[in-house]
Formats: sequence, C-alpha cells, structure tokens
Amino acid sequence: MKHGSILNPAQIEFFALVWRPFNHSFRLRAGDVIRMNNRLCRVVRVNASAAVVIVNQPARVFLTRFDKPVQFQPPPATFRISPNSESEILNPRTA
Repeated sequence: MKHGSILNPAQIEFFALVWRPFNHSFRLRAGDVIRMNNRLCRVVRVNASAAVVIVNQPARVFLTRFDKPVQFQPPPATFRISPNSESEILNPRTA
C-alpha cells in the first residue's frame, strides 16, 4: 500500500445499515382522533411547536322569509394545541 492511497484493495469494505424503530418525540401524531369539549377532532399535522387540529362545525339551519328551511355547513375550524397535550386519543396505534 502506498502512503498517498486512500483505498486499500486488501481491506474488506465495511457497510452496515442500522435500523431502529422511529421513536415519536411527541404524544400526538397526525391522523389521531381526540375529544375536545365533547367534540371529535382530528390531528392534521404535528411539529415541535404545535399540533394542528380540525373539528367540524355544526350546520347552521334557519328559515327564510317564505318559511323554507335553509342549511349551511361551515368549513371545519382549525386550532393548535401542544403536541404533548394530555387529551385522550380515541384511535390509538400500536408500534
């Protein structure tokens, strides 16, 4: 082997893949269903500072001037909570 050479043809090449299960650093994960204020909510996204949660809003029903019922379904409300919130997860995932 020469002093300037980095590779040694006599040396066996060493390569290893270390597989460890990913430990979730947060209690909540995307896709979890939780209960807040007796309403079902879904966790959309989780990062280091917050978990983004959506909840369906109740439909608005009212009568028009001509006594016809009208119903509007507002879009889901979005709010943020701590990613380590102690709320009950209704669809726990194992592993």
